[in-house]
Amino acid sequence: MNKKYLSILAASVAAVSLFAGCGSDSADNKGAASEEKVLIVGTEPTFPPFEFTEDGKDVGFDIDLLQAVSDKIGYKMEIKNLGFDALIPALKSGQIDLIAAGMDATEERKKQVDFTDVYFSGGYTVVVRKDNTDITGYESLAGKTVGAQVGSRAAFYAKEHGATVKEFDTNSQGWMELEAGTCDAVSIDSAVAMYYLKQGGDKSLKLVGDLIKDRNVAMAVSKEKPELREKVNNALKELKADGTYAKLYKKWFGTEPAL
Repeated sequence: MNKKYLSILAASVAAVSLFAGCGSDSADNKGAASEEKVLIVGTEPTFPPFEFTEDGKDVGFDIDLLQAVSDKIGYKMEIKNLGFDALIPALKSGQIDLIAAGMDATEERKKQVDFTDVYFSGGYTVVVRKDNTDITGYESLAGKTVGAQVGSRAAFYAKEHGATVKEFDTNSQGWMELEAGTCDAVSIDSAVAMYYLKQGGDKSLKLVGDLIKDRNVAMAVSKEKPELREKVNNALKELKADGTYAKLYKKWFGTEPAL
């Protein structure tokens, strides 16, 4: 009786071991089969129409363009939202693979990262409340309190023109403070400003003065990944050639591409 019991127990243990072994093989195979290349993209999602959050999703020109680029190079895209001034440190430390955040390819930034080909050209502008008659553009910002996103060229130009700059983590904070009267003006990318006014901001705000035409927007990659930069550049060229770039540009900016 004991021998019979032991035989049954041994058979049961063997069966469990067999099924466990099969399960382990299956999981390993599944892991190998599901392995895919992932492109982790850092952005700052308060910069419409380049990137912003709508109904809990990241949307905008950069997001659509990134998806098209990812499809071209055969990568799955993952978005990581960060503060604008945290993007380059995150790229250099390997937390992200690429930056797409309406970022200017400046000489100063080129010391830290590499840039792809330029995919958007534009300028900077000044926005004030409609009742403001003192500020007529950058040349009249001296002594004024001007809001701008931290680390941006918009902040640089406001400071260059004598303003006391109040730097914000997000552009949405700048709009709120301007409308509340805690700053006199906002210095910002013209495309972002026009989009905000088009969405209803023109009820209380207006653009003033001429643009500073110094916007050469590109994606940033680590200096240690020249092959990724080449892949993205090739994808951008293909997207321009097949009309995808123009379609996305018109969708978000309402005009034909400037490039």
